[in-house]
Amino acid sequence: MTSDSVQAIRGMNDILPGEIALWQRLETAARALFAAYGYQEMRVPIVEQTALFKRSIGELTDVVSKEMYSFEDRGGEQITLRPEATAGLVRAMIGNGLIHHQRQRVWCMGPMFRYEKPQKGRFRQFHQIDAEAFGFAGPDVDAEMIMMSARLWRLLGIQRLALHINSLGTPESRRGYREKLVEYFSGHRTRLDADSLKRLEGNPLRILDSKNPGMQAIVAGAPLIADYLDTESQAHFAALRAHLDAVQIPYIVNPRLVRGLDYYSRTVFEWITTELGSQDAVCSGGRYDGLVEQLGGEPTPGIGWALGEERLVDLMQLQGFAATDSAIDVCLVAVGQRAETLALTLAEQIRTEIAALRLETLCGGGSFKSQLKRAGKSGARYAIILGESETERRVAGLKSLRIEEPQIEVAWDALAGELRKRL
Repeated sequence: MTSDSVQAIRGMNDILPGEIALWQRLETAARALFAAYGYQEMRVPIVEQTALFKRSIGELTDVVSKEMYSFEDRGGEQITLRPEATAGLVRAMIGNGLIHHQRQRVWCMGPMFRYEKPQKGRFRQFHQIDAEAFGFAGPDVDAEMIMMSARLWRLLGIQRLALHINSLGTPESRRGYREKLVEYFSGHRTRLDADSLKRLEGNPLRILDSKNPGMQAIVAGAPLIADYLDTESQAHFAALRAHLDAVQIPYIVNPRLVRGLDYYSRTVFEWITTELGSQDAVCSGGRYDGLVEQLGGEPTPGIGWALGEERLVDLMQLQGFAATDSAIDVCLVAVGQRAETLALTLAEQIRTEIAALRLETLCGGGSFKSQLKRAGKSGARYAIILGESETERRVAGLKSLRIEEPQIEVAWDALAGELRKRL
């Protein structure tokens, strides 16, 4: 690489072929999970009007005030690379008439963007898998959302995740709690760090989420939101816990669990790991019953969660998941002009007969020895060998590349059947 070569933007990483297997495993499991629960896929733009996020997330949040990639396009419109998925999904639901007097369960996946300091588990372009349910007011869908995420961990084989839950109550009850927090933290103003001083005026609940060790003693003494919940929110939270108890999903009621975005209310939850350092939340979610109305729709309850793919992949690697998987099952080695001419045709015939087979033709020529070496490095289990002699007799050699077994000759028309038996 020369000194003047173009580099990737800081915090925006390439995902290389040797790394992609765990990403595909995660995304395949998520697609199967959503189908099992009746969730339908949506795809929304990566770029939205800046006003969407200011109205939904809140202008005083760190995301809007410091982290968004916002700019003016050539038409003079203020636009933003999406920092999260929920606001865009809600905008699409309203704009396409999908939630007025309707119930919807949807999901999406893709890249999000936040201008943060890049570190392990936190990037400027990151990827999320997101699930949302609209039109369900009761705690049963809250429980289903959590059950669905718990099933995903089981499908993947991920272990040692802890579920934390809390209730933020309604906006009305939270206003009373906010006043008590401001009063409490104002009394400790000289001991607050810079971030907490900023949050004190705009979003004091976020002080409870401080990761600064020097703030923990002050946070521990703050009033608890549970003491300020309205009666209906208390009943909602109790019913959620009863649902989780019934299906034996263990949880920790964490009174300090809050969300960084303004639109959350009542149920909030996170799945936490101790294996990723400070970036310990791998899946976060909660209820946002006022967001649809806030963005111009009819009053509609909503709840959702999002998981960070980078963090899940890191966790899977730490827990011993294979980081690579062979992209192919079989290599076709062709030596000689006539064999090279027929190789692509034979490969197509085999792919037609075995739709799921991953077969690579070693294009580009080379000696038999060099091609066989390439086949061995590919990770394939078998090599189909085609030389001048084989083409004349319409047979091919079938050689095992991974276990000791004799090489055999197989007629072209029987190759697919033989591969089915062995693979």
